[in-house]
Amino acid sequence: MRVLVTGGAGFIGSHITDLLAESGHEPVPLDGLVPTAHGPHDPEPHEHGPHEHGPDTDRGGPDHIGPHRFVRGDVTDGALVRDLLSGVDAVCHQAAVVGHGLDPSDAPTYTFNNDHGTAVLLAAMYEAGVSRLVLASSMVVYGEGRYVCPEHGDVEPAPRSRADVDAGVYDPRCPGCGEIPESRPIGEDAPLRPRSVYAATKLAQEHLAAAWARQTGGTVWALRYHNVYGSRMPSDTPYAGVASLFRSALRRGEAPTVLEDGRQRRDFVHVSDVARANLLALRTAPAPGSLTPVNVCSGEPCTVGELATELAAACGGPAPRVVGGARPADVR
Repeated sequence: MRVLVTGGAGFIGSHITDLLAESGHEPVPLDGLVPTAHGPHDPEPHEHGPHEHGPDTDRGGPDHIGPHRFVRGDVTDGALVRDLLSGVDAVCHQAAVVGHGLDPSDAPTYTFNNDHGTAVLLAAMYEAGVSRLVLASSMVVYGEGRYVCPEHGDVEPAPRSRADVDAGVYDPRCPGCGEIPESRPIGEDAPLRPRSVYAATKLAQEHLAAAWARQTGGTVWALRYHNVYGSRMPSDTPYAGVASLFRSALRRGEAPTVLEDGRQRRDFVHVSDVARANLLALRTAPAPGSLTPVNVCSGEPCTVGELATELAAACGGPAPRVVGGARPADVR
């Protein structure tokens, strides 16, 4: 199977590329090497047109692309994408600007790269007759997630008030009675309630892919990644995940900074498991003309404070600093 892997030199995409090659498939990794994904030490983003590099490249970028045919370019470049789709059996779409971002001024960057880029890719797939897509989605499409109130049942929690946050009350409240409901595991059929620009663009990607599938009879797996960690995580960028930010602080000899009270929960899943999920999705066709979402997670959530404590101990670094506060779009 020949597979175009967008974002194929990135954190997750490079692991997928390696696993595809190890499994006897032919990956074609495409990546623009944007600094927000690869960190500030990589080359300037976007060169027009395809550039193929072998393992002995002197381009100065990531050293984990391996011997695969690598194309430096942008998924928003329709002509380049159409050219790369020749002879391709499926697309594994990992390219995206990720993370919480800095502030709402990031919105044009997120929507251009994530949503416009996906639209360009889907149009090119239609023109090339490629009908199989595995899409990197995210658990952020669920927003705050599933909560159950003893009195009101399943509820959408009210936004956390500034007074509660200032008082150190970080759990969201039931909008009906004001009590703190219990969080529960969430299924793929849960309501989708994005809370950040990034989350909104990931949901828009799903909607675009679902519309494409209905129109073309194509197939889409939407893999809703939870918090992915492992080798090749981006570092020294505000768009990195919390595990990477803690690691970077410890490498500088600094204590990891933990917001809220450290008891906010996340499900951390290793990047090798995420790569394996992509390979299984590429091998298994869902119903044609539809998008099928799948949670990709460990099933064993832990608190952010526990993560910081374990990383600090493993690195022999200073204990975490719990500083309170909360970012507006963060979920509990």
